Amino acid sequence: MSKAPSTNATRLLKQHGISFTEHLYHYEDKGGTMVSARELGIPEHAVIKTLVMEDEKAAPLLMLMHGDLEVSTKALARQLGVKSVQPCKSEVAQRHSGYLVGGTSPFGTKKAMPVYAEASIFELEHIFINGGSRGFLVEMKPKELLKVLAVKQVEVGLP
Repeated sequence: MSKAPSTNATRLLKQHGISFTEHLYHYEDKGGTMVSARELGIPEHAVIKTLVMEDEKAAPLLMLMHGDLEVSTKALARQLGVKSVQPCKSEVAQRHSGYLVGGTSPFGTKKAMPVYAEASIFELEHIFINGGSRGFLVEMKPKELLKVLAVKQVEVGLP
């Protein structure tokens, strides 16, 4: 594989002194976290997907979730005190984040958005999260997220 890219995400992590390891893998369109887990030989539960979502007023937010779980949008809306939450369309997500879908990182987004994370992510020893490009994950301790992002923990994961 080629050299890891320099992205807004990795520049922000370096700027904050965050310790991380770069992992490149062969990206497959619509392959999701199952592909990255398989390619890197890691549990899909440790791959954290970054979802760009919006409430009923189209206010965007980021949701960090284990790769092998889904987000209960009803539970998330309830915990946020809004009527509804749904994933943004690809082009809208891209406009908010500045990243291509499949390469969305919570770090260095184009627009500042509130960040929510499944609470159990912080129980893992290491997480693998998008580094800002398709086929590129960064590995770090979950507590490092809290040094860079104002994360609010929620419990909205569904098997």
